Amino acid sequence: MVAAEIRVTLPDGSEKRLPQGSTGADLAKAIGPGLAKAALALRVNGSVWDLARPLPDGATVAILTDRDPQALEVLRHSSAHVLATAVRQLFPRAQIGFGPPIEDGFYYDFEVERPFGPEDLEAIEKKMAEVVKADYPFVREEVSRTEAKLRFKDDPLKLERIDDLGPNEVISVYTDGPFVDLCRGPHVPSTGRIKHFKLLHAAGAYWRGDERRQMLQRIYGTAWFTKDDLEGYLRRLDEAKKRDHRVLGKQLDLFSIQEDVGPGLILWHPKGAMLNFQLRRFIEDVILERGYQLVYTPNVTREELFLRSGHLPLYAENQFPAMAAGEGEAEGVRYRVKPMNCPMHILIYASQQRSYRDLPIRLAEIANVYRNERSGTLHGMLRVRGLSMDDAHLFLREDQIEQEIFQLLDIVELVLGKTFGLAYRLDLATRPAKKLGSDATWDQAERALEQALKHRGATYRIDQGGGAFYGPKIDIKFNDAIGREWQGATIQLDFEQPERFKLEYTGEDNRPHRPVMIHRAIYGTLERFVGFLIEHFAGAFPLWLAPEQVRVLPISAAQAPAARTLHDRLRAAGIRASLDERSDTLNYRIRDAELHKVPYMAVVGQREAEAGTAAVRARGAGQKQTVLPVPDFVTKLTDEVRTRSLTPLV
Repeated sequence: MVAAEIRVTLPDGSEKRLPQGSTGADLAKAIGPGLAKAALALRVNGSVWDLARPLPDGATVAILTDRDPQALEVLRHSSAHVLATAVRQLFPRAQIGFGPPIEDGFYYDFEVERPFGPEDLEAIEKKMAEVVKADYPFVREEVSRTEAKLRFKDDPLKLERIDDLGPNEVISVYTDGPFVDLCRGPHVPSTGRIKHFKLLHAAGAYWRGDERRQMLQRIYGTAWFTKDDLEGYLRRLDEAKKRDHRVLGKQLDLFSIQEDVGPGLILWHPKGAMLNFQLRRFIEDVILERGYQLVYTPNVTREELFLRSGHLPLYAENQFPAMAAGEGEAEGVRYRVKPMNCPMHILIYASQQRSYRDLPIRLAEIANVYRNERSGTLHGMLRVRGLSMDDAHLFLREDQIEQEIFQLLDIVELVLGKTFGLAYRLDLATRPAKKLGSDATWDQAERALEQALKHRGATYRIDQGGGAFYGPKIDIKFNDAIGREWQGATIQLDFEQPERFKLEYTGEDNRPHRPVMIHRAIYGTLERFVGFLIEHFAGAFPLWLAPEQVRVLPISAAQAPAARTLHDRLRAAGIRASLDERSDTLNYRIRDAELHKVPYMAVVGQREAEAGTAAVRARGAGQKQTVLPVPDFVTKLTDEVRTRSLTPLV
């Protein structure tokens, strides 16, 4: 009797026959001994599985090795389990929360009697090395709800998670040596495959992100396939700490967040406000040249407006609570601080009759909006409650979509690519689970964006489910000076809001037609973009953006009059110059200018005072200086500002 077989299809389209019950590991062995040794997990019909799981007949299967990005995520998930195994051995009474892989690493949450200190992390990491050396296999089991509750009867956090699982959800547990965890997986074959890891730090984290629940202790770590990758990441991490915008923001006196005002609300100090102002002026100049019109709208509005737009039902958890209306208004009227501008811009569009000849209408506003982010998610300028959005809403005919997308991508290239020298990529984000509108409308909107990208010749990735609730979008992701990726501009196509507000324009046929909308931001928010710029440039901003562009330093009091004349000449030319006449030594004052990352120092000694020159030191050039006639110095500075050069011209 011939044993039953299964057939699986490999990535190259070839077919492999195996005995029924064969696993991913069996498939790897059948392909070759080298692959069997390198295999870490497998992808079955698009989902990542453990190697030890039996393969279904007819599946499309790929073996994952350390060359596959998805395998790195599996490695980090497994590393989190090794961390939990070590913690349970050292702290037997620790309750176990969640332990997912995250970007560049992993974490695990624990409920313990006291916070973890540096000495604890050192001991845990040492114990993790023992778990790795033991090479425990990761064993997967599917269990009933009753069995799961029995196994985790002493672990209330896990019991709560089990109660949340759907009635038809498969419940699986994983065992590695002495540790058993409730987990969907997948994992690498054994703990011995985890060679290069490092625990980074511990921090408090509310259970399930809920501030009303107990505080757990979260341990963060990272894991990589090679020693070089691990060491490279740790070097980048060290560099990132030096660039932390919160530290530099204080050192350079750019901004503060103060308890008297509240978390997530930025106080822009004069130098930070100058950054803000320069960025606003730049983007407003760019868009005004391209047919945009500026508008201004209130910070609060009646709640009904956000009900009508669909924001309130789907965005309520991110909005601040409603406020009672003022005296004299109808009972039951409530107001909200605005979390976005689009409904008000829509009302401006709808305030008068529009013709097809008027379109596109581009309304722009750098506006303050407010979102009630959880306090545990707030992070300096990068995650705030008060946001300054460089927002715009474009109202157009369907036949204008592609050309408008092209113009927006041109603006992205001008601002991010040419002006800031950033490498970026495009993501096409499609419909999320929670959305407004019909699938047919979403099909139309997604098709329009994708066709525009294809006709543009752009390279892009699909971000499945990453769209806004009212429409798909193109997200621009860019990399900073040390390789980290950031979310930047966004271009969102919206058929839904014009329908909800019954927007119209009179067509060439003299009949009413429905416009479409594009929501777009180039910086995103000024808070986040400035936070990024601080870290990207390590506080050493290009001349056009620097709050203080030149510091004039007389060597002694005798040269003070000449230094004042130079200072006045620079300011008259529009250069943000300051004069340091303090009695401290010249070396001390030079060092102070370097600490404040001033692009240029203009030293005036007796020779310079008599000759009408300045001894110019560029930031980061050490003791090297160039003596220039004052008119030449002013010309070079104004040229550098005008061209928004990223490299010094002096």
